[in-house]
Amino acid sequence: MDTVKKYIATHKDRFINELIQLLKIPSISADTAYSQDVLNTADVIMKALTDAGCDNVELCETPGYPIVYGEKIIDPKLPTVLVYGHYDVQPADPIDLWDSPPFEPVIKNTDIHPEGAIFARGACDDKGQMYMHVKALEYMTSTGNLPCNVKFMIEGEEEVGSESLAWFVPRNVDKLANDVILISDTGMIANDIPSITTGLRGLSYVEVEVTGPNRDLHSGLYGGAVANPINILTKMISSLHDDDNHITIPGFYDNVEELSKEEREEMAKAPFSLKAYKDALAINDVYGERGYSTNERNSIRPTLDVNGIWGGYTGEGAKTVIPSKAYAKISMRLVPNQDWEDITELFKNHFESIAPNGVTVKVTPHHGGQGYVTPINNIAYQAASKAYEETFDVTPIPQRSGGSIPIVSLFEKELKSKTILMGFGLNSDAIHSPNEHFGVWNYLKGIETIPYFYKYFTELS
Repeated sequence: MDTVKKYIATHKDRFINELIQLLKIPSISADTAYSQDVLNTADVIMKALTDAGCDNVELCETPGYPIVYGEKIIDPKLPTVLVYGHYDVQPADPIDLWDSPPFEPVIKNTDIHPEGAIFARGACDDKGQMYMHVKALEYMTSTGNLPCNVKFMIEGEEEVGSESLAWFVPRNVDKLANDVILISDTGMIANDIPSITTGLRGLSYVEVEVTGPNRDLHSGLYGGAVANPINILTKMISSLHDDDNHITIPGFYDNVEELSKEEREEMAKAPFSLKAYKDALAINDVYGERGYSTNERNSIRPTLDVNGIWGGYTGEGAKTVIPSKAYAKISMRLVPNQDWEDITELFKNHFESIAPNGVTVKVTPHHGGQGYVTPINNIAYQAASKAYEETFDVTPIPQRSGGSIPIVSLFEKELKSKTILMGFGLNSDAIHSPNEHFGVWNYLKGIETIPYFYKYFTELS
């Protein structure tokens, strides 16, 4: 295993260039205008897995975008690691806030990434982190250092809810049989403070539509006489939180997991600078549920946020109308024991019940998923910890994440195996935002660290 640094040094430029080429493809799963680009990306991943040493690579058809499957089975008696990742990316909007075109990757130095970061949509989420595993496999097969079996399952719908993956997994349990699932779609505290994500929040994502009059109306002739859907919608949304930023939906907190004082004290030991947090976001103060710290608010507490709101006239200049309709997209991040389907139903019932006369309300659920917590006393976590210790020279910190990967709970239900989340991104990498990036150092460090997970997991199994 001491050859991994030498291998990376020898192939560094190629590794970076391959990722750059992958990032040039706008594989936006949410927009059908990019359907062919999503399919083209799947083809690129197939070739990359074949070149990396997989003996069997397939493009598995689904009701939606295909799943790329690959495997390298060296001995059925040895443990099997199933690597999951996704090749689709978020939309790049708003384009005008990018400093460089989102699908024309550039490498720029930053204060946090003095060795350079690749700026492009999908750089960190998840093409860069997914591709680390492909290159790690290449190293292991090329040098004879693959100690166990490996399977890859790379999907193209993670950013829109993984509906086809939910269809695919229960139909392919034998094909996907494994001893542990390995994912890099999370982050770590800092480049000198590695961490392993041990918990994910669940998700309920809905769209709401408020309808008033049967057409847009002249605001002078009708203003004050009929309900304005935008006014009504904003009032309804504002009522979803009280003065303590507590969510007001009846029953919302019934099953929320409450961490003990001891667990919260352990969480508080993780390095965190409130000043640096505020400076990085250019805000003068933090905001959230009363009684909880910033790190608790964004990891162990549920949330409700408006992700988009629109209606009426939004073009240049003035157009005095009362709109017929107003819309909003709303996401709720959930903690373990909160069932996303139950929460979606609670939201729907409550939101419809608070609509005043004069408007009608429609709630459309989009997608969701359950929260997940993985124990730190199993051999897979221990293997991941030893891998980080090997390459970072420090023991990683277990950390719960505020993000959601809904399919993790699906994997445990259908495949009966635990998931280990080895992320190498940083919170400052602007995933889902303009100017998303991924540090070159982080990318290469991931390729260096992953093979050690295989080594130690095989030894501990």
